[in-house]
Amino acid sequence: MDRYDHLMFTDAVKALQEADGSADMYARSYGPRTHALSADEVAFVTSRTSFYIATVSETGWPYIQHRGGPSGFLNVLDDHTLAFADYRGNKQHISEGNLAGDDRVSLFLMDYPRKARMKLQGRATFVQAQDNPDLAGQLAVEGQGRVERLVTIRLEAFDWNCPQFITPRFDAAEIAQLVGPEMDKLTARIAELEIENAKLKGQG
Repeated sequence: MDRYDHLMFTDAVKALQEADGSADMYARSYGPRTHALSADEVAFVTSRTSFYIATVSETGWPYIQHRGGPSGFLNVLDDHTLAFADYRGNKQHISEGNLAGDDRVSLFLMDYPRKARMKLQGRATFVQAQDNPDLAGQLAVEGQGRVERLVTIRLEAFDWNCPQFITPRFDAAEIAQLVGPEMDKLTARIAELEIENAKLKGQG
């Protein structure tokens, strides 16, 4: 896997960084980094319930698609490879068609509550599920239907973005986790009050 700055900081980008005074800062920050997914990064990837994936069409236009599922639907096969199952959709096949001409992809993985985002660059491949039934079984998510295709992404580079301007958002499960303990306390207190009220009525 390459360094993110080696892959993404073109001469034009570097010229702008030099003009803005940020070139030295980025040179220092990217130098000592490891270039394979660590255990913490694997945990981040596999805990996502959605991500955005961008491809480029034959006409040069970028196309961004949202993918979602339960935690773990985006699988880490090894420290350089991601994979997920593809199910029946709207049958436009735009991402799949784009990848037939250019296998490069860019992924954005968001953690809105913690204001974290991970950017990944890679090369993706679509294969029919029947051509690799073992992997299809590994990637299948219960309740999602029949797996039609498998998408594997060989990572070329990744990076973390700063949290600036990320608005915290919470899904239903995250809200339940946050308010659940307080709701349990309220439920218990209501039960206590109902017992007390019943006793007072009995005394009357």
